[in-house]
Amino acid sequence: MANINNDADFTSGRVTKEGRKSNLSMFMVMLGFTFFSASMWAGQNLAKGLDFAGFIGAIILGGIILGAYTGTLGYIGAETGLTLDMLAHRSFGRKGSWLPSAMISFTQMGWFGVGLAMFAIPVAQELFGLEVTPDHMPPLGYILVVIAGILMTASAYFGIKSLTIISYIAVPLVGILGTIAMIMAVHRGDSTLIEQFASTNDGSLTIIAGAGLVIGSFVSGGTATPNFARFSKNGKIGFWVTVVAFFLGNSLMFFFGAVSSIYVGGNDIFEVMLNLNLFWFAVIVLGFNIWTTNDNALYSSGLGLSNIFGFSKKTMVLVAGIIGTISAVWLYWNFCGWLNVLNCTLPPIGAILIISYFMNRNDYKSDNVKIDTVNWAAVIGVVLGAVVANLLHWGIASINGMVVAVICYLIGHYIKK
Repeated sequence: MANINNDADFTSGRVTKEGRKSNLSMFMVMLGFTFFSASMWAGQNLAKGLDFAGFIGAIILGGIILGAYTGTLGYIGAETGLTLDMLAHRSFGRKGSWLPSAMISFTQMGWFGVGLAMFAIPVAQELFGLEVTPDHMPPLGYILVVIAGILMTASAYFGIKSLTIISYIAVPLVGILGTIAMIMAVHRGDSTLIEQFASTNDGSLTIIAGAGLVIGSFVSGGTATPNFARFSKNGKIGFWVTVVAFFLGNSLMFFFGAVSSIYVGGNDIFEVMLNLNLFWFAVIVLGFNIWTTNDNALYSSGLGLSNIFGFSKKTMVLVAGIIGTISAVWLYWNFCGWLNVLNCTLPPIGAILIISYFMNRNDYKSDNVKIDTVNWAAVIGVVLGAVVANLLHWGIASINGMVVAVICYLIGHYIKK
């Protein structure tokens, strides 16, 4: 474990009272965390399969379930002041915590790389007229990837203070400009948004299936909630800031994706803004939208790798940023499918953290508790939960995985007793 003096990010310890952030700062950080392209993709699919009433119903139902999960993790993070990785020490064991740390780190590192390419490729195509294919990326495209990688890695390197500054800039820009573009697109359409939903959806989704898309779009990233919510003033604030920010931010992303799908046949507000001849605003929104997600992803990756290898969070952020930048284009074309598979493996981690905390609260209040080397029930629970989440094609994958993980953990807990 890293032992770092004057660590403003409290990598291996509890966030002190002085290290806690204001409610507004926490709201901005958590809201920026939700600005995620995969949520816009989910919005596109919701618009294709549901009418407007069903779309709203799916967002509300999925948001309630997602809010309960992430809000509880936010509460635990704020109450204990501990990162996800330090919480995992108590639920998975000291070396057992390497499993959730590795899963979070490599998944988030992968999304970081994909995010860089998501910015560089469309900008290279629109700004420079470059032809980009899976087999060919012009040098100028790689230069854009490197520039974006350096900037986003730098913000994650400087930690929660830098993340907060980026969020204060990005959240209003993306929220306001994106909403204006969405309203402009609706006004320029031939009919109202509700009528467009009715004429373009194919009825292929139920509200339950739509709620599954809502949950699945962010449940993996939401598992890392304690890494950020721990800076809240207390558990109650951590819970409500997480629930409100995640619901508002995710809903906005779903609307961006839906409007893009209906009016321009795309899946991103970037395409809507291009259609409205707002190119430079589109670049700003695309860049900051990805930046707020990527610096949070890289920050979590750095914390997890620090837990595994014992180097400082800053060192591991640099390592993860370099790997993500170098592999960005390859990840974009080859790894999105695998990243979605990996996403199903993360909710069982959060479920075990939650059940472990509420069953052993005193262990989380003290820094002098006995930590097992490996809690095999937790490890097996995550493995089986991930298998079930990916292979059982019934219900909501992430919830199926969480249920299996909790059952395994409880069996192991009572056998141990």
